[in-house]
Amino acid sequence: MLEESTLKPVNLADDLRRLGEELHVRTDEVVAGLSSRSKESGQVLDALVEDSFAKVGSVSTIAVARWMAGEGADVAREVGQDSWRIFGQLAAQRAASLNEVTKRCLRWRDSAAEVAREIAVQLELHHDVLDEALRMLQRSLDVTLVRMCESFEGERQRSNEELTRRQEELAFLATHDPLTGLPNRTLILDRVEQMLVRARRNPAPVAVLFVDLDNFKHINDTLGHGAGDRLLQAVAARLEGAIRDADALGRLGGDEFVVIAEGMSLAAGPELIAERLLEALKQPFKLDDSPEEARLTVTASVGIAAGDRGSAEELLRDADIAMYRAKWDGKNRYVLFESGMEDDVQSRMELEMDLREALASDQFYLEYQPTFALQDMSPTGVEALIRWKHPVRGTIQPNDFIPLLEETGMIVEIGQWVLMEACRQAAEWRETGYPIGMSVNASAKQLDTDEFVENVREALHDSGLDPGALTIEITETTLMRNAEETALRLAAVKELGVRIAIDDFGTGYSSLAHLQKFPVDALKIDRTFIARLTQDPEGETLIRTLVQLGKALSIETLAEGIEQPQELTLLQDECCDSGQGFLFARPLNAGAIESFFAQWLADKQKSETLSGAQNPQPLALPPTVSS
Repeated sequence: MLEESTLKPVNLADDLRRLGEELHVRTDEVVAGLSSRSKESGQVLDALVEDSFAKVGSVSTIAVARWMAGEGADVAREVGQDSWRIFGQLAAQRAASLNEVTKRCLRWRDSAAEVAREIAVQLELHHDVLDEALRMLQRSLDVTLVRMCESFEGERQRSNEELTRRQEELAFLATHDPLTGLPNRTLILDRVEQMLVRARRNPAPVAVLFVDLDNFKHINDTLGHGAGDRLLQAVAARLEGAIRDADALGRLGGDEFVVIAEGMSLAAGPELIAERLLEALKQPFKLDDSPEEARLTVTASVGIAAGDRGSAEELLRDADIAMYRAKWDGKNRYVLFESGMEDDVQSRMELEMDLREALASDQFYLEYQPTFALQDMSPTGVEALIRWKHPVRGTIQPNDFIPLLEETGMIVEIGQWVLMEACRQAAEWRETGYPIGMSVNASAKQLDTDEFVENVREALHDSGLDPGALTIEITETTLMRNAEETALRLAAVKELGVRIAIDDFGTGYSSLAHLQKFPVDALKIDRTFIARLTQDPEGETLIRTLVQLGKALSIETLAEGIEQPQELTLLQDECCDSGQGFLFARPLNAGAIESFFAQWLADKQKSETLSGAQNPQPLALPPTVSS
């Protein structure tokens, strides 16, 4: 500053106007000073965030400069509103911490004050003019901080409301079937348990009717899954119209429905309800978009279990057994459970004995289904899937023996074998030059034991597989069975360097809060949601919600069961990270997988050579895989 004796006479308003006009002209210097101070602090953020701070610095400088120039505080506040909004958004959206945003405000004030002092010296202004300018800067800062905090609270409230809405959507999906909107197995079991408690407190008849469509697989195979799903929706509507308001209808999965009834609804016996259900299905179904003459006649087999049981699972099990007897007796009928039907249990015991011999006799083997990055369709890894080749019964489907493995606890031993074999195979492929990942499913029983962590460590050590190449997949329901212990074991597995994925995501209990407790790297979106993509407008909304949830939590999203090109296109549009399904490849044995990777690498190298390694185009899958 010049000595006070050399300063010109003071005209505060006029001199302040001149300082404000010059400050407006030198706005870029203020912004540059703000940027310089931030770099010196070592807190440099993402380029887009830094651009936002620069914009705020510019707008704020112009606002206070216009105020100094005599346009009034109202003008400054109006101009500064954009700054408050941007600051609030940056903090609420976690692009920058509230603490860092506050520091940027203080750095802007210091930078603007420095430029104002230089102007005062240049224009030979009295120190009273500079003092007033600095007071205006401080008042602008005070207002900005207050308004920014208000904006932050508003943005945070909107973010919380959006997260709450999404959580409510997921909570509904966890207890309802996405295809029909009916209660799913989780909710039905809960309602049956409540029904049994009421019946024990005030003795009253209770019953469960297990409804399974006859020959539904043939409909799917001949007309496609889209037609099959539309038929299931129509069946659900018919069955719901056939029951009383006091009864409840749910869908357990596939073509399996269940009706629960109690009290006065059973006055004439559960058989009358079964007759109404079968009668409701007699009228042929006309599906949307099908020719007028194309009508489907559907029948069902109904199993009835009545009376008290130890648990909801037992009542459903008995109804299930009776339903299978109805199938064996010719279908399109109902059967009431009787104790003699427990012959089925004997058959299951024989299957259990065969399972106990299967591992020692090398009857199990693995197939592998590839996963792909959806944006460029490059293979990223494979999922290991267990198969059983019985010496007499032939190939037994996983759905026929895996539930029994779970029930008997044999899944722990078999799961350990799968883990060891998958890691060994993955290490062998990676040594050959195929840098892919390996995903292995872990059951609830495995996660119930502390040995699971040691099993993972042993499989990695014995195979020499890079821990980062292994992904352990657990279902959403498994995740929530014993959330606290599961979180501890998964954290221990994560410490080994292994990735964690939630399988069948969207069908269980997990919420936003729960997801944040677990060290999850990937969400595998259940096939039921993928199937809805091309069936109704809500399908895209559901996928968008799940994908955006993953992105909000920095978790990879993988779509399961992609079967139609339209599904792939929509998933790519929603920026889903990766996927798998019959559209790309069915599960393949180790030899076929090796051939696929060899062919893919050869095609990739050829493509890069032809394009001069510039922007290589996505490669088509080999015919042996895309069948």
